[in-house]
Amino acid sequence: MNIIVVGAGKVGLTLAEHLSEEHHSVTVVDVSEDALDRAGNHLDVMCVKGNGSSRRVLLEAGVESADVVIAATNSDENNLLCCHCAHRMGVGCTVARVRNADYSGDLENLRSDLGINLLVNPELSAAVEISRLLRFPSAANIDTFARGRVELIAFHLQDSDFVVGHSLSALAPRIQNLPILFCAVEREDQLVIPDGSFVLSRGDKVYLAGTPAGVNQFFKLLGRHSHRVHSVFIIGGGRVSHYLLGLLERLGMSCKVVEKNAQRCRELAEHFPRSVIIHGDGTDPELLTEERLPSSDAFVALTDRDEDNLIISLYAHQCGVPKVVAKSSRQNYSAIARSAGVESVVSPKTATADQILRLIRGIQNSKGTVMTALYRIAEGKAEAMEFLVNDSTRNLGIPLRQLRLRRGVLIAVVVRGSKVIIPEGSTCLEKGDTVILVARNSGILDLNDIYADSFGTGG
Repeated sequence: MNIIVVGAGKVGLTLAEHLSEEHHSVTVVDVSEDALDRAGNHLDVMCVKGNGSSRRVLLEAGVESADVVIAATNSDENNLLCCHCAHRMGVGCTVARVRNADYSGDLENLRSDLGINLLVNPELSAAVEISRLLRFPSAANIDTFARGRVELIAFHLQDSDFVVGHSLSALAPRIQNLPILFCAVEREDQLVIPDGSFVLSRGDKVYLAGTPAGVNQFFKLLGRHSHRVHSVFIIGGGRVSHYLLGLLERLGMSCKVVEKNAQRCRELAEHFPRSVIIHGDGTDPELLTEERLPSSDAFVALTDRDEDNLIISLYAHQCGVPKVVAKSSRQNYSAIARSAGVESVVSPKTATADQILRLIRGIQNSKGTVMTALYRIAEGKAEAMEFLVNDSTRNLGIPLRQLRLRRGVLIAVVVRGSKVIIPEGSTCLEKGDTVILVARNSGILDLNDIYADSFGTGG
């Protein structure tokens, strides 16, 4: 597909990288020569200098043959105008990044009035992800499927966990009544889709799929069922904090925010009178001690500097705060944080990329099964996907044990009406089912791509 990405910032370059890796023809547009140099030197993309809201620049970028235009500049208004212009010029699919909280309550009208297919808000997506982590502190990461009826939970195994040193088949008698499935295991730099003979080890990062109730029961068995988070200490008062405070106040959590910009403090205090807003430097250990950071149930680092978020999060972890979450846009920083004990690292740009990649794959596969969710897990080494089974799906009514799936693909959960099914060999897929997959090195566009005899032919 021919795709134009307007804006060569963090989100734009991340999208351009993933789209070019999936063999799309990508053109990057930006007003900055330096940003375009970075894109051209590191990615297999074309570069055009100019304002993406300009008809002339869009024509130069090849808008007449473009299948998709994605606007991800720092200006919401430019993004909306760019997508509206592209829509008027005949582009079939447009995507705009819109970050301002003032627009968040009117996104549907904006989308329909301007002819935009998808509006994405990286900061809101990050805030939603953080709120899920604070509701379930035992997890390092949480992704949701089937409108919240299924969760994919990532966590690290500890010495005291009863599953350590046992094969999955040996664990079956103890967990067979729980609606859960071990989907993937990350061990050092390797990702494994485990079978019954796989033996779990201390330090493994395990991806567990199941119903929320099933996951809760499993963690109770582990002896790691966390108490509810009541108090949250947040550093940084930017957009993510704005959205997060709204979510956490509705959950009844007590929030304290440290922000060094006085005007921003006043704005947050006006919007969130139930939260404590402190004007100060969140990197100052004395201030953190005075404000009783160690007594908090959870800590979230949301400054605009990844380095500060990493350092402050490590400090909070050393202070004994039970749950620590850091925002980071750099993947190498995420790995450093996790190796130092900060398990939960949230990336707004990654959440945005996942949303847009799902849309792109849906366009590619317009005649096949509908992909309704996509998450890249294990630092991008695997993908978790949700599909809706329809008439185009092959092998309906055939037991899974009789099917030959592509290597590295696991059917994790089947949702049929109100029933959540952890599949067995006798399970069959039926029209109308929601199917959740985990796959290594995926690139899967269609549910039919999971079969060994038809990969790449879906749709």
